[in-house]
This record gives sequence, structure tokens and C-alpha cells, in this order.
Amino acid sequence: MSGEPIVEATVELEDVTVRFGGLLALDEVSFDVQPMEIVGLIGPNGAGKTTAFNVICGFQKADSGTVRFPALGHNALTTSQLCAAGVARTLQGVGLFTNMSVLENVMAGAQGHVGRGFASSLFGFPAGFRHELKLRDDAMAQLERLGIAKFASALPYSIPYGISKKVSIARALMGRPSLLMLDEPASGLDENELQELAELIVQLRESMSVLLVEHNMDFVMPLVHRLVVLNFGKVIATGAPATISTDPEVLAAYLGVDS
Repeated sequence: MSGEPIVEATVELEDVTVRFGGLLALDEVSFDVQPMEIVGLIGPNGAGKTTAFNVICGFQKADSGTVRFPALGHNALTTSQLCAAGVARTLQGVGLFTNMSVLENVMAGAQGHVGRGFASSLFGFPAGFRHELKLRDDAMAQLERLGIAKFASALPYSIPYGISKKVSIARALMGRPSLLMLDEPASGLDENELQELAELIVQLRESMSVLLVEHNMDFVMPLVHRLVVLNFGKVIATGAPATISTDPEVLAAYLGVDS
């Protein structure tokens, strides 16, 4: 025995199967994300990537198999447990509340940690006001971290799409996640925005694990530590980007190259 501490995965899927009627969306899918690791979940359209995300987040119940959060001390989570358990997710679009300011949208990301303080603010209790001020300060700090504090009072319809993407990430970070799940974070971004996003994700990895679904291979390949490749609901390859990029089955399934 080496005496070294055991490092538990942030999230772990074991033989997860999901069926939609006669369609097998996930077929005994197994993979994990280690602490402080960036993992890319890739595959062609309809491969099961979003379904895997939904199972992890409790949006979709698995027909069989297990989702564990060993490092967080949880098994399968419900959607209401996500934030408190240290799991945050962005959506394929931006999913911002259109009638709320950027700052208010980001504050909403802390709802799983709000507890009695928010309820108190609804009834005008002093503790509630102090809690709301703290939330505002935390939200502004996230906006400043992402370089978009000047948009704090703007409504979502009035800001550029790339800024909206950053707002959605800032909102997710309000939950202080141990696992951040990014669904198509690079879509719709220009080259400068892609570079900024890549730098941000690398910084985030210093304090959390990151699991992302992404189609932009030029973006994802140099960014992640490991790739998990799905095709027709099955994991066909797992490994470092350099290995995956030359895997014959991956080339055939994902890039349309004959093996």
C-alpha cells in the first residue's frame, strides 16, 4: 500500500441505459470525470450526449445503471438538489430570463444556496436584506471575473450573444460548483470569444471539474484532458485527444472517415 489518499471521481456513470419507446438513447454508458479534470463528451448528432447530460442532472431518469457523485457524497440527484450538491449546468442556448437584468440573472444562480435568507428578504426582514446585498456583491464579482460587469443593468435582449454566453456561465458559477457542465459553450462565438472562453475554462479547472458537450473540435481538442466519444448511444472510445483523433472507429463515426 502506497498510503496515498484515494481520489474519488466528481461524477461517475456505470452502465447507464435510457430508452425512449423503441429508441435506445444510451446503451450501458460508463465514464467518469475526475476532480479538476476537463472532459469533453463528443459524438455525431443523435449520439446521446444531451441525454447523458440530462441523466447526470436528474432531468432524465435512467432505465438502468447508476449515476454517482462520490466526491460530493451523493448518488443520483434530482434537479432541485443540483446546486446544493455542487453541480451546475449551462444550456445549449443561453437560457436567460428575459425580464430580468444581467445582474439579476446571475443572482438567480445561487438559488440552491439561498435558504432562509431569501425567504426573509421577501418579508422585509433585515437578515434578508443583508443576504440580498451579499448575493448582489457575489454576482457582481462573477461578472467582473468574466469581464462583463458593465452589462450588469442590461436586459438579455440588448446584449451580444457572446456576452449572453458569459452571463450564463457566471450564473452557473454562483452555485460554487465542484462540477460545471457546459452544453455547447462554443456555439455562436467568434474567434476572439472562443479564445477567451478557452482561457476561462482552463482557469475554472483550478477549482472544479468541467464536463462539456461540444461540436467544435478545433476548440475542444487542445482544451480537454480526456474525451469520451458516443455513437448511437454507446461509448466507442475514451482517451486523450491525441489518441482519439487517430482512432479508426471515431474517425468513421464522428468525422465520416472510412476505418
